[in-house]
Amino acid sequence: MTGTKASEGVPGAQAISRALRILRTVAKSRTTGINLAQLVRDTELNKPTVHRLLLALMADGMVEQDASSLRYFVGRECYVLGCIANERFGLGRDAGDIVARLARTSGDSAFFSIRSDSSAVCVLREDGDFPLKTHVLQPGTRHPLGVGAGSLAMLAALEDDEVERCMEANHECLAKHYAHFPMKSIRAAVALTRRLGYSVNEGMVVEGSWGLGASVHSSRGDVVGALTIAAVESRLPESRQRELGKVLVDAAKTLEGHLIRTASFAANPGARSARGKK
Repeated sequence: MTGTKASEGVPGAQAISRALRILRTVAKSRTTGINLAQLVRDTELNKPTVHRLLLALMADGMVEQDASSLRYFVGRECYVLGCIANERFGLGRDAGDIVARLARTSGDSAFFSIRSDSSAVCVLREDGDFPLKTHVLQPGTRHPLGVGAGSLAMLAALEDDEVERCMEANHECLAKHYAHFPMKSIRAAVALTRRLGYSVNEGMVVEGSWGLGASVHSSRGDVVGALTIAAVESRLPESRQRELGKVLVDAAKTLEGHLIRTASFAANPGARSARGKK
């Protein structure tokens, strides 16, 4: 799990790591919620531990339980923290507009994922009007960096030493849950992505579901996320890969421009006020 090695030896870190694992698993269920048995299975923790940590998360409003179905959902405090985080990172509205535009332009499904250390988490999805869709990625889906088009685009945009750190951090997870993603093939995909300028996933996560990705950087140059277009295999021949790859790279640059302006306004609120009076 992400962050486990980094927190080793820190008092209380194991309980916090497990609580966050539970919270992320609840978040993946989105509006359907998740029951206790599913949580125990998906987190690979024992039932008493899951139940105890759920009670703690519920006490702080991070998780809520529906009284009739007994299923667990993310709580209101998660929404509060998300709004605060959005103010800092400035990704919400601008990314949403661009993802919607990509879906309209391509006719396929478009996504925005954010980097969370050595993982990628899908946060936005918009579907185009083409009737056949891929359902491999939904908001809340988390993969190790290198798994999937957007995740691969992020990994390839990192410096070599950071790529190796992420690969090492994900080694156990990849071996256990992504056996068809050996380290050698991920490194080869990183090299290809750097040559092309965008990533290509030819059905490696789910057979028949192909995708393209382009990394997004913050105003400081850090890799913060990626834009992705995903479609059924027949929709992404090589010629269309090149076409949509350029569209994705241009969209990523547009989003980066928004992030630079947002950071500039945040650093100089007086200028923003003066601009608003004109």
